[in-house]
Amino acid sequence: MVNFKALSKDIWTITKKTAAAWFEADPFRQSAIIAYYAIFSIPALLVIIISCAGFAFGQEAVRGEITSQISNVMGHDTALQVEEMIIKASAQKGSIWATIISIITLILGATGVFTQLQVSLNQIWEVKVVAKKVWLKSVKDRLFSFGLIISIAFLLLISLLVTAAVAAFSGWIKAYLPEFILVVFYLINFIISFGVISVLFALMFKILPDAIIKWGDVWIGSFVTGFFFVVGKFALEIYFGKAEPASTYGAAGSIILIMLWVSYSCMIVFFGAEFTKQYAVHFGHEIVPTKDAQLIVESPEKALISDKLEATEKIEKPTTSGRKW
Repeated sequence: MVNFKALSKDIWTITKKTAAAWFEADPFRQSAIIAYYAIFSIPALLVIIISCAGFAFGQEAVRGEITSQISNVMGHDTALQVEEMIIKASAQKGSIWATIISIITLILGATGVFTQLQVSLNQIWEVKVVAKKVWLKSVKDRLFSFGLIISIAFLLLISLLVTAAVAAFSGWIKAYLPEFILVVFYLINFIISFGVISVLFALMFKILPDAIIKWGDVWIGSFVTGFFFVVGKFALEIYFGKAEPASTYGAAGSIILIMLWVSYSCMIVFFGAEFTKQYAVHFGHEIVPTKDAQLIVESPEKALISDKLEATEKIEKPTTSGRKW
């Protein structure tokens, strides 16, 4: 039987600690750094995603879906600017060597933003890299980041499949079935989209930090992050539509909108990562760094985990009172 009173108390305690730690970590500065790197990474990142997902639907269809999503959040002009960046970034080069250099540049550019995100997540989990071969660790991180990009392309493919299915059946449902069936279809579409976003956050929280995090903690944090991300996306659509913050900056307005969107999204990601950490700490799950990292300090969170583990060991250890030595 679930004790809802105790559960709600735990959630409230974790949320309060998360908010305090999140604000103390200065998420505004961290998200601004990620937004700066994202400007240089987004064209290459989208080119790779479109190329991978395009094998199933065609690059034009995938590019159109991405442009539509950007247009919904940041407006038509920004979507056109991003589409132009994608076209220029994916332009074929003249020679083989130029093509090879272009591919390497694309991979380095696309993984750059994930490298900076890894640094921020390491700060949240209070671990630092101490690898002897830093270059080898950097190569491994880039490969993992590239794998994450491929995962994003796969998740985008799933989202496209669901969207295409709903669009294909919507007309038929309107003609032959009750209208509430269409509402059910849209609800299923939303649930699957929310699941895709949550899986993406789970992969980020599991792969990027130099800490070993249990999947149970990762899933809880990713669902919380997914919920806040969906709510935040809706709020940003209203804010960008009403306030028009890019109008002040003229021709640079699209770049400003992209940086604002990335910055706000990163703050949500950092809050979700902090929630994941506080959830793990609250339930006594030890923070274990990877072999190439170590804990930064004896943090209050680690001390709390140690106290809980020690208390558990004392309870489990058989009593020796009354024994004669």
